[in-house]
Amino acid sequence: MQRREFFKTSIVASAAILGTNLAAAETHQPKVGQRVSEMAFPEKRPMITYSDRPPLLESTRATFARGITQNDEFFVRWHLPDIPTHIDLDAYTIKINGLVEKELNISLHELKNDYEQVEVTAVLQCGGNSRSAFTPIPGGIQWGSGAMGCAKWKGVRLSDLLNKAGLKKDAHWIGFNGLEKAAYYKTPNFVRELELTELDDHVIVAYQMNDEDLPYLNGFPLRLVLPGYYSDSWVKMLSNITVTDKYKSLFFMDMAYRVPDNKTEGETPEHHAKTTKPITHMNVKSVIGYPENGMQVYHNSHVVVRGVAFDDGHGINKVMISVDEGKTWEEALLKQENGRYAFTEFRFAYKPTKYGKLHIMAKAINRLGNEQPFAKEIPWNHGGYKYNGIDVITVEVV
Repeated sequence: MQRREFFKTSIVASAAILGTNLAAAETHQPKVGQRVSEMAFPEKRPMITYSDRPPLLESTRATFARGITQNDEFFVRWHLPDIPTHIDLDAYTIKINGLVEKELNISLHELKNDYEQVEVTAVLQCGGNSRSAFTPIPGGIQWGSGAMGCAKWKGVRLSDLLNKAGLKKDAHWIGFNGLEKAAYYKTPNFVRELELTELDDHVIVAYQMNDEDLPYLNGFPLRLVLPGYYSDSWVKMLSNITVTDKYKSLFFMDMAYRVPDNKTEGETPEHHAKTTKPITHMNVKSVIGYPENGMQVYHNSHVVVRGVAFDDGHGINKVMISVDEGKTWEEALLKQENGRYAFTEFRFAYKPTKYGKLHIMAKAINRLGNEQPFAKEIPWNHGGYKYNGIDVITVEVV
């Protein structure tokens, strides 16, 4: 069977199993029960694996019972398959050019010794995280809920590097490029652009993650850290920063990582939106890390629901828990100690008093009053981006 026919058959079969009509757009909970691979990539524990070239690894739900994601279980997302297998750190530099007074080639030694070192704890999340919740199936990796993580990043402010280079008066845009390459020469490089106005002192060029060198699969030796933004802008193996006066038309800016430019950011499978906009700031979201789907808990036992919540940096105000299908909600206890861009941990003690299936729901509300919607309320989009439905896990009370 040809690869294209395989995917067509898979989509139709999935629709038949789920009892859905491919013409009807719906949103559900992300898929669960993905198998953890028996093999592990270097510096990683066995993870949910979608591809080995390029590496696409998802964290398990249990990861999100803690506020900091360990390096060896942090998700991995690359776009292009040709990733360097060896980097000579003595020769490695990051180049800053374009509309600058002085072009720079900064070595790792210079980066670590000639500039102020700073740290920021921030959530990194793929814009397609939880894409599997959308029906019909959008193109792209069918992530569950684990294409995200939170780490402490250490490096140098991007603004300090740009100040050292000196921006010319017409400077307005900044392009970022890494070392990953396409297998086919006509495939465009993965380049991202940002306006200068989008940058602040929290945007850094990082070489450490959780007090260790960046794992190779998470962007070693340098990556851009852009707190509050989806991860497509967090360029890995950063090699070049180019300052320009105008926006440069690029495939991964103009075609990918975009949603409908309307109030709901939604469209239908039959009628895609004519105008779109890039995904940038993350919306409010929470995920339950414990208990996990399919677990058994004892009747009248002391169950502590644990998980994490986050947004784009405005901060989490409340996390609400429901055990009666969303009819009533109770407030969870929060632990906020790593800053406004980090995971907020939550805990909720509950004693199950009825036997059988129990659905536990979590809903985060940020300090602007924005709260997670029910999954069924989220409009469909053809990229499967920005899903943030109320999280639901199902356990068996025995």
